[in-house]
Amino acid sequence: MSVETIRVLIADDHPLFRDGMHGLLDSVEDTEVVGEAESGEEAVELAEALQPDVILMDLKMPGINGIEATRRITDASPHINVLVVTMFEDEDSVFAAMRAGARGYLLKDASQDEVLRSIRSVAGGQAIFGPTIARRLMDFFAAPQSTVSPRAFPQLTEREEEVLNLIAQGHGNPEIAGMLYLSLKTVRNHVSNIFTKLQVADRAQAVIRAREAGLGRE
Repeated sequence: MSVETIRVLIADDHPLFRDGMHGLLDSVEDTEVVGEAESGEEAVELAEALQPDVILMDLKMPGINGIEATRRITDASPHINVLVVTMFEDEDSVFAAMRAGARGYLLKDASQDEVLRSIRSVAGGQAIFGPTIARRLMDFFAAPQSTVSPRAFPQLTEREEEVLNLIAQGHGNPEIAGMLYLSLKTVRNHVSNIFTKLQVADRAQAVIRAREAGLGRE
């Protein structure tokens, strides 16, 4: 009896991760890598063209992030199962991924057996969380939830909210770097994290979210 092959698309901007995952999936009979994407836009395009069974989706990629890519893919092709594989383990990222349509969420330090088991599970229509994520979610729901948030975006670090406030005031990355005495690369990393955590695709959407929350006032 032949084993039905799970067709997988790998979406991650790190070549070493893609190569390692490709090697793992090539080592078993029931998975086949049908494509690799280096950005959110490419993931959306390849998902449409290749119609894989499962997409391994990183959250932080050039262009549109993994949250927005997941949303576009699942809106267009609900039968495609997205399994997020990322370094982000905060509850907000998990909830954002689930709202976007992801079927599972794993950290990049997951074991090979765990990755393969998760791919097979989401391909079969199940929702799957890695052990670390499952524990964090259980702790989150077990903890008393405050009805008052002292900050506009509690999922952001104080520095990220500071950067978002300056973005909402119309400052570019070089200006922000100078104002906060940070390197341009550090500012870019903060901006990328802000986009991911707020589930926005670009600077304009981030400004709208910030101003709705009262940020950006001189």
